[in-house]
Amino acid sequence: MRPTAIRRTAVAATVMSLALLTAACGSDGADKDGGNKGKADESASAKPAAAAKALTAAELEKASLAQGDVKGHRITKAGPADAISAGDVTADKAACDVFADTLMGAKAGSPAASTQRKVISEPKKGADKDSADPEEAFKAAFDITTTLTTLSSYEGKGAEEAVAALRTAATGCASGFTMKAAGTKQKIVKITEEQVKAGEDAAAWTVTIEADGDKSTMKLVQVRQGATVASFAALNLAAASSGGDFELPKAVIDAQVAKLA
Repeated sequence: MRPTAIRRTAVAATVMSLALLTAACGSDGADKDGGNKGKADESASAKPAAAAKALTAAELEKASLAQGDVKGHRITKAGPADAISAGDVTADKAACDVFADTLMGAKAGSPAASTQRKVISEPKKGADKDSADPEEAFKAAFDITTTLTTLSSYEGKGAEEAVAALRTAATGCASGFTMKAAGTKQKIVKITEEQVKAGEDAAAWTVTIEADGDKSTMKLVQVRQGATVASFAALNLAAASSGGDFELPKAVIDAQVAKLA
């Protein structure tokens, strides 16, 4: 990576573990202005999960993504180096704690069982040679999106409550807050809602982060299917290096929801 890319990517490194970024680089192919958007769609699409049954740990493992489930992506189980506990994540506003936890991939609430996967997209082969512009070629080579996918099953109405709590936090903290993850501070500048349709209930946000004067973005998506909640925290190396934006990891989301349906 170029020095400027490394500096900008470091902004994202404390939000998602360094192990995720390292794996992505080593892949062998490899505010309130948005807080109320789409509320009508949410209320219309959300379905109650009162009769849903919490999946066991074994059932959750079976429903989790595996290599081959998403074309053009490498999928592995998240290991100890990728894990972070809610106790290691704090926010300067108590109302933002649940958002910070979910963004970091920490367990939200008290799930009956949970699993995590690292899903890393593979850049298009030869994409770095398709452009005569070195900067564009660099972006193409590192157009790699890493998604930490977490499945959590809940008893009773726990899944509905988890999604509702995240929505409330996203709206209340949309204008930003400061969080500390594993001892490192990050400034969440803005949380902007995005549109997403998946499962029985879904919500998505673009999260703008600032550190040392540099800004980068992450995507956070949460989908409920029955008594299970799937959370997707994603970053893109090229976007992190340039301070730009990137698309939601739709292929990953669709594949995971399909396995839960």
